[in-house]
Parts: sequence; C-alpha cells; structure tokens
Amino acid sequence: MQPAPARVAANWTRGPIFPTIKLMPLTRQQALDYFRSDDLIGLGMEADAVRKRLHPEGVVTYIIDRNINYTNFCTEYCTFCAFYRPLKGKQSSEGYILDFETIYAKIAETLEMGGTGVLMQGGLHPDLKIDWFERLLRGIKQRFPSIWLHCFSASEILAIAEYSDLSVRDTIQRLRDAGLDSIPGGGAEILDDEVRHRIARLKCSTADWVLVHRTAHQLGMRTTATMMFGVDETLDQRVNHFDVIRRLQEETGGFTAFIPWSFQPKNTALGGRGWDEATAVDYLKVLAISRLYLDNIENVQSSWVTQGLKVLQLGLRFGGNDVGSVMLEENVVRAAGTSNCTTEEELRRIIRDAGFVPRQRDTLYRTMFLN
Repeated sequence: MQPAPARVAANWTRGPIFPTIKLMPLTRQQALDYFRSDDLIGLGMEADAVRKRLHPEGVVTYIIDRNINYTNFCTEYCTFCAFYRPLKGKQSSEGYILDFETIYAKIAETLEMGGTGVLMQGGLHPDLKIDWFERLLRGIKQRFPSIWLHCFSASEILAIAEYSDLSVRDTIQRLRDAGLDSIPGGGAEILDDEVRHRIARLKCSTADWVLVHRTAHQLGMRTTATMMFGVDETLDQRVNHFDVIRRLQEETGGFTAFIPWSFQPKNTALGGRGWDEATAVDYLKVLAISRLYLDNIENVQSSWVTQGLKVLQLGLRFGGNDVGSVMLEENVVRAAGTSNCTTEEELRRIIRDAGFVPRQRDTLYRTMFLN
C-alpha cells in the first residue's frame, strides 16, 4: 500500500443523524425463529431492508488502522485463546511486553500508510498498573496528536482497576484524561454467564462487561459491542447476548457499532472439544439477525478476518454496512491459525462489486469523500 498522508488531513463528515426512521425491534421469539429457519435468502433480504433504511445513501465504510498487542502475557487462560502466554512455566519464555519506542514506531508507520487510529489491546499483567498506561497514552498523544486511540477491552480495564486499587470509573476517567479516545468491545464473547464460565472461567462476568461500557458511556466516551460465537452456545444464549447489548444501547446510546465474528478453534484448548466450527451460513445468520435485533445501533460490521473476503462481500447484503479495517497488523486471530489478509484497494473493489460506494471512515464512523 502506498503512503497516503493527504487522507489524514481530509475533512471527515458525519452521516445523517441516527436514527432517522423508527424501526420495529425484533422480538426474542422472532430472533429464535430466524435462527431455526432454512430461508437464508429471505433472512438476508429482511436484514438488507433494515440496512437500506438506516443507510439509504448506499455507502459501505472501512478504516485504515492497526492492531497493536502490547503484551501477550495474561492471567485469565481463556480456553478459546491461542495468543496468550502465562507469566510462569515453559511457555512464559514466549511472552513479551512491548517497549514504548516499539509502539511509537508502529504508530508512526500507521500514519505514514494513511491510517487514522490504532486498536491497542493486550493480556492482563499484574505489573502493568494505571501509571504505566497513563505514561503510554500521554507519550503517544504528545508524539502523534492526530492518532485516535481505541484501546483496552473491558477485561483489561477491570484488571487495571484491580491492580491499581481504583474504581472502574476512576480508571476509565484517568485513561481518558491521559489520551484514551474510545473503548473496543473485546472480551464480550457471549454475554451469558453459563457460557462465559465454561470457556473462560476467570474472565469478567456479563455484569462486569456491561459496567465498563455503561461507565464509559456515562463519561461521554463511545464504545463498540462485539460477539464471538460458535463455542457450543445455544440459540437462546445468542439471543441473550443481543438482548444485553440492545438494552444497554437503549439506556445510553453509546455504542457506535456491533461486530460479530466466529470462534477460530485451531491452536486453542477449546478447539478439541468435539463440536463443529461455525460455517459461513452460521455467520450470515448471526450477522443478519444482529442487524434486525440491534436496530438501535447504527453500524453493523461484516468481517473478513475470520470468514474471508467472499463471505464479507455476501455480508454486505445480509445487513452489514461496514467492512472493518484494512488492519495493517493483527496477531490474535492469526495465532489461532487464521491468516486472511487484504489491502485497501481490494476492499474498495469488493465493496464496489457488491453494488456500494466505498468510503474511508475514522473510528467514530465519520467518513471522507474518496470514491
């Protein structure tokens, strides 16, 4: 990809104020009926109709950013994760904590390649307390004042609060004051505590995840909501996840987007437990039903990272209005054996071939006019 510094200086514009049309929300029973239905095309058409009503201009967006994983050390030992390394034992020799200069170099390269932000996440390390993160964020903003910092999952924020003897509110406020701009929805997996205990018994509860996002919204920050499905959860538990997200959005309005993806089992402890990996049909159903159920969230992302580019393109007719990031760097899904990749040119071609206008956006979904 050629450097495109002019993009960074472009004027970002918001779309129409959302929502422009009051939609009838999908009921729980309707969502379950859709999951059980064999009419995949009909479901896609229903979701596409909602997408058209929310985004009548026919634009599909993407972002140029980078995933920076500042450490792979982690104390939660999630069975679905192939990325983490324990603090002790044989595998600890494979662990790392990036130094600040390395992180700065990655951000400088991102800006040189036309990027507008970074998504920074990592494992949970008890030695990394609030002062370490404050120094990191301030150092980044001093050197790169234009970069948008979309960082730290709910699990990370809860761990920083615990290790630093702070409340969740004080932790988010201090991170925000140091330069944090928004919070990603990572760590949601399935927001049902039976599932969470089975696949990641040390990870935060549903209520804890909601607490972090509610608090961030109350402090004026925007966040995203995510879903990792295909871990032998029931259809009811998938709908439980949608319901948690919908209710919090009704309360706060703080989510910018919903982003579902399928569990990647290779190289994980969870991957050998005997159930089938989620298919492209499973993915398209989740994508379409999420668009119907979460009509109070403006954007739904069709993902290429786990499903590949062909399914991503189909997803644009199953409710998706965004294709996520060109992603100059990604490590977590790659560790699970999935290595799809793309370029800005390829994403723009795929969007056009699906019948849409491609447009670059920033983390808050403000778009620039580049056709």
